[in-house]
Amino acid sequence: MLDIIIVNWNVCGMLRACLRSVQRHPASRHTQRIIVVDNGSTDGSLAMLRDEFPSVHVIANERNAGYGGGNNVGLAYAKDLPAAGRTRYALILNPDTEVTAGALDALLDFAEDNPDVGIVGPQLRYADGSV
Repeated sequence: MLDIIIVNWNVCGMLRACLRSVQRHPASRHTQRIIVVDNGSTDGSLAMLRDEFPSVHVIANERNAGYGGGNNVGLAYAKDLPAAGRTRYALILNPDTEVTAGALDALLDFAEDNPDVGIVGPQLRYADGSV
């Protein structure tokens, strides 16, 4: 199980693109679920999530808990989901990023092949492919 946690604050358009990329390029050998922690957005993000991404777990904070606080809320939520869906891996994903083909599998393969490693970070690239 892979839980993908995204903290959002007033970046509705970027969040939409991020979520679409995760749906286009899911992890192929792990079940994944997406958790969005919204930090009190006023830009229509919650309505967009409800209308366009009904399978996403949404936590709507009334106030901006900050990036770290939002991630802590998302991780705690993932931990408390039913045992059958208990996560093995959590990905903290910024809403201004887009996942490319094979990226999630590469991260998960590395984690599986290196059980002593506790944190894995991807290489970040611009839209043109440059580092």
